Amino acid sequence: MRNEGKYDFSAFGQAIKEARESRGWTRERLAQEVGLAPRYLMSIENKGQHPSFQVFYELVTLFHISVDQFFFPDTGAKKTTRRRQLESQLDELGEADLIIMAATAKGIQEAKGTGE
Repeated sequence: MRNEGKYDFSAFGQAIKEARESRGWTRERLAQEVGLAPRYLMSIENKGQHPSFQVFYELVTLFHISVDQFFFPDTGAKKTTRRRQLESQLDELGEADLIIMAATAKGIQEAKGTGE
């Protein structure tokens, strides 16, 4: 049976707001990046306004947000927003930095007792 209600975009709006703030961006800066009015972004972030598909796509790709957590919350997203954002940051690191990150991850695993 098809759900006749509208999808609640409140969680999506909150994810956009958190991603924007974690980059240290103002709403005005984001608006310039994606060519939208700051007021429209405020409505998405705070009121769960339904964005167009194009705006939705631009925001999730810009901030590397996993949509699985919104559309399939009961299945457990394989790649969470946090994981996608971390991968994006790792993509910008050099080889020496990646060696440090790998050693750090291994140290965390060993401290938790899950090391290889």
